Amino acid sequence: MEENVYSLCFMCSVRCPITVKVKDGHVDFIEGNRHVAGMDGSLCPRGSAGTSMLYDDQRLQTPLIRVGDRGSGNWRKASWEEALNYVSSKLRETIDTHGGRSIALTERTQLSTHVSKTFLKAIGSPNHFTHDALCKGSINTACRSLFGCADGQIGLNLGNTKHIVLYGRNIFESLAVKDVNNMMKALENGAEMTYIDPRVNVTATKAHRYWMIRPGTDLALNYALIHTILKENLYDAEFAAKWIHGLDELREFVQPYTPAWAQKETGIDADRIKELSRKVSRDKPSVIFHYGYRGASHTNEIHMRRSILMLNALMGSIEVKGGLFFKKGPNDVDGKPARKLTEQDLPKVEDIRCDKAGTPDFPLPDANHGVAQILPHAILNKDPYPVKGLIAYRMDPLMSIADTNLTRKALDKLDLLVTIDINYSDIAWYSDVILPESTYLERTDCVQQANGLKPQIFFRKKAVEPRYDTMEGSMILKKIADQIGIGNYFPYNSMDELVDWQLEGTGFTREDFEKKGFVAYCKDQIFRDRDNGLNLKTPSGKIEFKSSLLEDAGFESFPEYEPIPLPEEGKFRLVVGRSAIHTHVSTQNVPYLNEITSENVLWINTKKAQALGIENNDTVEVSSSCGSGTIKAYVTDFIHPEAVFMLHGFGHTASRAERSCQKGLSDALLQKNIYDKTGGSPAYHDTFVSIKPVMEASNE
Repeated sequence: MEENVYSLCFMCSVRCPITVKVKDGHVDFIEGNRHVAGMDGSLCPRGSAGTSMLYDDQRLQTPLIRVGDRGSGNWRKASWEEALNYVSSKLRETIDTHGGRSIALTERTQLSTHVSKTFLKAIGSPNHFTHDALCKGSINTACRSLFGCADGQIGLNLGNTKHIVLYGRNIFESLAVKDVNNMMKALENGAEMTYIDPRVNVTATKAHRYWMIRPGTDLALNYALIHTILKENLYDAEFAAKWIHGLDELREFVQPYTPAWAQKETGIDADRIKELSRKVSRDKPSVIFHYGYRGASHTNEIHMRRSILMLNALMGSIEVKGGLFFKKGPNDVDGKPARKLTEQDLPKVEDIRCDKAGTPDFPLPDANHGVAQILPHAILNKDPYPVKGLIAYRMDPLMSIADTNLTRKALDKLDLLVTIDINYSDIAWYSDVILPESTYLERTDCVQQANGLKPQIFFRKKAVEPRYDTMEGSMILKKIADQIGIGNYFPYNSMDELVDWQLEGTGFTREDFEKKGFVAYCKDQIFRDRDNGLNLKTPSGKIEFKSSLLEDAGFESFPEYEPIPLPEEGKFRLVVGRSAIHTHVSTQNVPYLNEITSENVLWINTKKAQALGIENNDTVEVSSSCGSGTIKAYVTDFIHPEAVFMLHGFGHTASRAERSCQKGLSDALLQKNIYDKTGGSPAYHDTFVSIKPVMEASNE
């Protein structure tokens, strides 16, 4: 029997719509859903490798309970009944002793995140952490400071843009298929691309204009662009007069930040800065200054991201084709969204978060996501109270939070560490209990409320039965909830029942998704009225360059630029990033993907390498104040001399993940746990490392 099952990929967090071709209960092929505009049947390498993960015999196959020391890799198989009883009894004991606030849960935001949040609220814990804060917390804060809404409520109309400026947003490697296809459409129609990065990557090779900027100085460049745009009246004056609050203050602030000043800081010629300012102005308003996807590089991250958003507003590229738009939901077309469990009448959580997000100590980061890099400090310092239990749900704190040694020291203080995952992640390997989740091809999931220019709902339907003794994450949490006495907040006994509950009131049923895999609330794209109806949620009702969010919390809207110092002699700024092959730390052991890229290498500038006696493919030792390790060198002219670069997500330690274990070097082992104290993001690019050949290290 052959059938096409419409679903959603989950090899990364983008959740591309897919068609799964199933024959006699076996997945033969996966392609992009051709009913979805922008997919064209295409998938990225990760999506195409979904079958490889499904049929991998090295993924988790049964519940496991640790019998040796944490991290020793000594396990015994357990039934689901025993594993869930173990977790439930330990949770109940911890909650009875230390209160619900002593339990934290970290996860990569997913379709069932509302289930996780409900679980924590039901036990009285505020400590839900998502990967989003580690990735784009400061972008979230920046968007809220200007527009009154989070970054997830803003979209980019890439297919109609005339000019896109990208700051380290490696769109052709850290990719979303629809975005890439739409970007290629725009380029084919004559759009220009400007790419700014200390390293030449795939996106840089496709740009009309590439600038090898001095690492850490993007904010200086943007201040100079703004200076020129305002000085030469290149901005959209009509839009600015109607919708921008604080333009005069910005104009006065940027007066000292000339292109000539920026040239000294960034290494980019002043005349080229002026030329770009004029070029994008001629293309306005169909211009996009991309505010980024991962905004976690420096301690001044929020102001760099705010400066990008300001450039968009100056171009008037808000709610226009080829610019930025605010995502439209069912309420914009008199529809009703899918329900979430968090909308129930849940117990009120009285305690503050353990990371203090949303309090006077840390007022601006979004408490909906938390600030995960604070979690190790909160555990170790017992401030503001003891955290004694952690559930890691497909998010790996050991490889995602900077300073692995610090994180491991904090985990050792926990009474209970549980992982829900598909693969042998490092955090799973360090846990007390592992609860294996079914892959996205083996499970029905919660529906995706997909807001945008046209609000839609997508549905992930199970394509095949689970190969091993695994379970849906929403069912795992439901079963634990039943055992600890909070099951009344989980009104379902199967995933089909949960989906039916979500769809009540929307006018749609599960059967409506059979034809295309999604349903739409309307036919036409919706843009807001730029004359009278931007409907901004800021106190002024305008785009706030002068930000009430920042200033009410005691921060400046326009802080003076602090020059970026040169690295100390013999040191380099560590820069990290992504490739098209792997997703963060989660796919390195997937067979097809591992075969293509099995380890990372260290990019180092040719002249710097020669001075250190390093040749291409030599093994080098990389060390920082937090840790050290070895990696192969990639000697190249295509990286700024002040920086070295490695792919994120390698150097795994879980030995049952045999393909990825001890391959390459983990960036988290080297990075300092420092962060943007205003916006909330980690400062992953503010760690400096020393490099030396292994031969030299071994002779000392």
